[in-house]
Amino acid sequence: MRLFSKLKKKHTDAITIKMRNSIFKVLYQSLLCLLFSNSIISQEISFLFMGDIMGHGPQIKSAWQENKKLYDYSEVFNPLKDIISSVDFAIANLEVTLAGEPYIGYPQFSSPDELAVACKNSGMDVLVTANNHSCDRKNKGIVRTIDVLDSLNIMHTGTFKDVENRINNNLLVLSKDGIKIGLLNYTYGTNGLPFSDPVYVNLVDSVLIKKDVTNAKSKDLDKLVLFVHWGYEYRDFPNSYQKKYNSFFKGLGIDVVIGSHPHVVQPMEYIGGKKEEFLTFYSLGNFISNQREERKDGGAMVRLSFKKMGNNVFISRKEYIPIWVHKFMEKTKYHFQILPCARSIYNENYFSNKEDFQKMKTFLVNTRSHLNKNNLGIKEGLPYGLVGLKPITILKSQVPELKKLDFGKSKTKRRKRVK
Repeated sequence: MRLFSKLKKKHTDAITIKMRNSIFKVLYQSLLCLLFSNSIISQEISFLFMGDIMGHGPQIKSAWQENKKLYDYSEVFNPLKDIISSVDFAIANLEVTLAGEPYIGYPQFSSPDELAVACKNSGMDVLVTANNHSCDRKNKGIVRTIDVLDSLNIMHTGTFKDVENRINNNLLVLSKDGIKIGLLNYTYGTNGLPFSDPVYVNLVDSVLIKKDVTNAKSKDLDKLVLFVHWGYEYRDFPNSYQKKYNSFFKGLGIDVVIGSHPHVVQPMEYIGGKKEEFLTFYSLGNFISNQREERKDGGAMVRLSFKKMGNNVFISRKEYIPIWVHKFMEKTKYHFQILPCARSIYNENYFSNKEDFQKMKTFLVNTRSHLNKNNLGIKEGLPYGLVGLKPITILKSQVPELKKLDFGKSKTKRRKRVK
C-alpha cells in the first residue's frame, strides 16, 4: 500500500508539474501574442520645420565662386546638415523665386538654382512656396520655380502651374511605416502682385481652406499640418488675424500649424488632451537672410515626431532649436552660415570676430527668455541630430527565439583611437 501510495503521489506530482508547465506555456505565448500582435511594435515619423529662406543681394554675391565661375550655397547649411538629415522629412519656406537671371534680392527676389541644390544636399525634402514673394517674377517665375524643384526631386506645395496640377498636388502626403501626415500651404497675399490663369497660388481664404481640409480628411490621414504665411512683420507676438485663423484651423481639425512671415520668432502653443492634440508655432523667424538687426538675425527650427501605437497616433516629440545666421568676412568677401547656436562648439573660440559671438549670445538669451516665458507646453531641444533607429518588425505568426547567452565567451571590442 505504501509503495502504491508513493507511486500515486509521484504520478500526481508529475501531472501537476506538467499542468503547471502547460499553463506557463499558454501564459507565455499569450503574453508574446499581446506584445507582438501588430506587425510593428511601434511606428514613428519625424519632422523638422524651418522658417524663411531668403535671398537678399549680399547672399547672392556671397555664393558666387569666382575661381569656379558658379554659385555655391553649401557652406550656408553645412553646420546644420546632421540635424536636417537626421529626420524623416525636413521642410522649409522658400521665400524667393527660382526665376532665372537676373539674380536680384529685395524687393522682387530671384535666386540662383544652386540655392535649391544646397537645400537638397543638406537634407531638405520639402519646400513650401506660397508666400508674399511667390509672384515676384509673375507667372513665369512661379512655373520655373516649380520646374527647378521638380528637377531636383524636392517635394513642394503652395503654388501650382494650373488647376489640374493643384488638384493632384495641393495636399502633400508624407508617409513612413504606415503613418500618413498631410501638408497644406497658404499665404495671406502676394504683395499686391497678381497671378493669372492657369497659374495658381494658395491664398488664406476660409472657404478654400475648409474645402481643402475636408478633402484631406477623406484621405485616411493620421495628422494634418498647415504651413501658413501670415502676421505682421517684426512683431514678437501674433496679431488678432493670426489668432482668429488659428482658432478656425483648430475647429477644422487641423493638428499642427506652422507659421512664417514675421521674420522674428513668435510663441509656440501645445493644447493636449486624450482625444485631440493641437500645436501652433506662430512664427519660426528667419532661417537664412541678410537681416542683421536683433531678433531678425536668427530663428528657430521645430522638431516634431508622431508615434503610432495600435490605431492611436500621438505627438511624441515637440521641441524648438534656436539658430543664428553668422555673417562674417573672409578673403575679402562675406560668408553666411546658419549655426545651431546652443551647440557647445560655437563658443567664443569659434569666432574670429568676438563681437559676432556676443551678438549670437544676445540672440540666444533673448530667444530663450521670450519662448520660455510665453510658450505653452513646448521646450528647447538638443541641437544635435536624432539617432536613427530602425523599427523592429515582427510578423504575427512569429515567436521570438530565446537564445542562451554564453557570457564566458564574450569579448570586449577595443576602441580605435581617434586622432
